[in-house]
Amino acid sequence: MKLKEKMKNKNHNKFDKKKLIGTISKKHIKNGSYTMVMSVIFIAVVIVINMIVSTIPSKYSEIDISSQKLYSIGDETKEMLKDLEKDVTIYQIAQSGSEDENIANLLKKYEDESKHIKVEQKDPVVNPKFVSQYTSDDLSANSLIVVCGDRNKVIDYNNMYETSIDYQTYSSQTTGFDGEGQITSAIGYVTSENLPVLYTVEGHGEKDMDSSVKEDIEKANMDIKSLNLLTEGTVPDDADCLFIDSPSTDFSSDEKDAIIEYLENGGKAMIFSDYTTEDMPNFDAILENYGVQRVDGVVFEGDNQHYAMQMPYYLVPTINSTDASSETASAGYYVLVPYAQGIKQLEDVRDTVKIESILTTSDQAYSKTDLNSNTIEKEDGDVEGPFDLGVSITESLDDDKETQIVYYSTSNLMDSQTNQMVSGGNEKLIMESLKWMTDTEESASVSIPSKSLEVSYLTITDYDAAFWKICTIALIPGIFLVIGFVVWIKRRKA
Repeated sequence: MKLKEKMKNKNHNKFDKKKLIGTISKKHIKNGSYTMVMSVIFIAVVIVINMIVSTIPSKYSEIDISSQKLYSIGDETKEMLKDLEKDVTIYQIAQSGSEDENIANLLKKYEDESKHIKVEQKDPVVNPKFVSQYTSDDLSANSLIVVCGDRNKVIDYNNMYETSIDYQTYSSQTTGFDGEGQITSAIGYVTSENLPVLYTVEGHGEKDMDSSVKEDIEKANMDIKSLNLLTEGTVPDDADCLFIDSPSTDFSSDEKDAIIEYLENGGKAMIFSDYTTEDMPNFDAILENYGVQRVDGVVFEGDNQHYAMQMPYYLVPTINSTDASSETASAGYYVLVPYAQGIKQLEDVRDTVKIESILTTSDQAYSKTDLNSNTIEKEDGDVEGPFDLGVSITESLDDDKETQIVYYSTSNLMDSQTNQMVSGGNEKLIMESLKWMTDTEESASVSIPSKSLEVSYLTITDYDAAFWKICTIALIPGIFLVIGFVVWIKRRKA
């Protein structure tokens, strides 16, 4: 065979177009089928995972990273829901598609947390007569109705959001969200058989209860009533706790006896006092009957780690862990206590009386007895500390009764502006103290503060402020300056 023919046959055997095309087509079909199958499997897996995730309760599948935890419920609410034994239905009154997302998401958290909570949406257009079963008021859209058995409580939408008015522009802005506080309060109300009654003692120039404290107490489902012992003679039988808010004139002897008699029969009392030059032997006798005494003067701090705002009488005391303060202490709150008197524990008191310190000053604190002095420094005649600024008192009695008293030596602890300076620390402590005295097996007092939508305050003592000022102004720039100088020296030597 000729060379040319051999080469032709060889090339023909080597390259067959039809065969090659067939091979490529089969390969593409095979690869395409594989890819299609894998894509279907992947999509199916994604769908299944999404279906599984959608069934997981939101408390596990969602993370609230907001500073005020606007989209989650707190430990107090969770604890209450954990102990819930009655079925509660929460109706959200809103047209379909116009639900408030913050409220709807919050309600979902409640439903996920307890099997006894059921949430339903009621469209007022579809069900025009539903609301009239519970209230005659015209409710705003996204209002709630909480129902348990024959008890119910209406939460108006406007009460879940706090607003303020800028009087320069006459515009309003939303400053807080109180959804959790209102809902938890309503659940507590409809599930409690007996709500505690708090009597505020009047007739001695007592201060009016701060509006925010009053709101917190009412939110905790405590019934607030006034009490004039001069006309009543005795403390009413339905009193669960007395509230004595800094009388400026003394009790009468009969009023003193009535209060002591109530306490010695297992009564409860929250007492505040303020510095006064008025002689008040009967008020002091009530305190001394339970082993405590007011120290003359106003307390000043000598340790700048225990006062704020460069004012030694704006005290930042240590919060001790007691039955009346453990939650506040463990949560790392500060409390601010302006213009307080010292509290002295007496030694000659009954063995059955137990006194625990809630708030204490440093060892460098002192009480100025001469408030007309030209100096805030410690002088001769001033009383040396440390002092208690708040105490809890218990006395075990017969028939399993127990007297409980919480005493704070300044009513400024309840001031709203003072409370804001410590981001709600004062409010937290007061409500925890009240809860300790009024909680029973039949009812539990839970008051959740409103969650601010504004900038939170960072509370630091004068010592901390000075420390960080030195760090930012001198120490940190100084370190970088030294490092820069060392690098410059090394480069010069090189």
